[in-house]
Amino acid sequence: MPQRPVTGSGKVSRDAMHHPLFARYYARISVTAETRMGMGAVRDRMLTGLSGRVIEIGAGNGLNFAHYPSTVSEVVAIEPERLLRQLAVESALRAEVPVDVVPGAAEALPVKSEAFDAVVLSLVLCSVRDVPRALGEARRVLRPGGAVRFFEHGRGGGRMMGFTQRALDRTVWPRLSGGCHLARDPVAGLRAAGFELGPYRRVLMPENGPTLPTSYCVLGTAWRPRTES
Repeated sequence: MPQRPVTGSGKVSRDAMHHPLFARYYARISVTAETRMGMGAVRDRMLTGLSGRVIEIGAGNGLNFAHYPSTVSEVVAIEPERLLRQLAVESALRAEVPVDVVPGAAEALPVKSEAFDAVVLSLVLCSVRDVPRALGEARRVLRPGGAVRFFEHGRGGGRMMGFTQRALDRTVWPRLSGGCHLARDPVAGLRAAGFELGPYRRVLMPENGPTLPTSYCVLGTAWRPRTES
C-alpha cells in the first residue's frame, strides 16, 4: 500500500485537477480508441515484461490496468481528476493484478522515494502543469536501475504542423482538452530529467487515418541510472 502523504515536492489538494466535461469526453473516446485506433495493442507493447511494484502516473480511467502482466505485484495508480479516478477504481476492481487508485498530482507524488521498480507514463506529460517537476518526482520514486515505460504524444510533422501545434497550445487547445498541450517533447523531457533513454519509436495515431496535431506519438523505455552522477 502507498505511504501517504510522503512527498518530495510539497502538498497538493486531493483534486489537483478537475475538468468534468473533458473527463466525460475522454472516457468515451478512449474506450473507442482501444480497438478502432489500436490503443489496446499499444498498451500491451508498453507494459509487457514489467514486474514488481509499479506506479502509474496519470492513470486516467484505468485502461492500462487490464494489460499489466501477472509478474507485476502491485500497481499504485495516481489520478488527479475526480471523475476519471472514479472510473479507474471501477477498472481496478476488474484487473488481474492488485491496483490501488490514489488521488494526487504528478508534481507531488504521495509515495516514498525509491519505492517502485517501474514508472508508467501514458498520455500524461502533455497535461501536467510542470513537466520537469513531474519527471523529477518520477525519478525520485523509482529505484536506481528502475524502468520508465512511456507512450506520449507531442511535437511532430513539418514546419506547418509545428506552427499549428504551437498556435493551438497558446490559444484554445489546453482549455478545451483538460490542460493538454500538443507541442511538448517527451523524449527531450526525459533526457533533461536525467533518465537514460532506451529503445523508443515514433508512432502515428491513428496509424491509418488522417494526420492530426495529436497524432505524433512516441513509445519507449527509459531508466533511472544505477549510479547518480
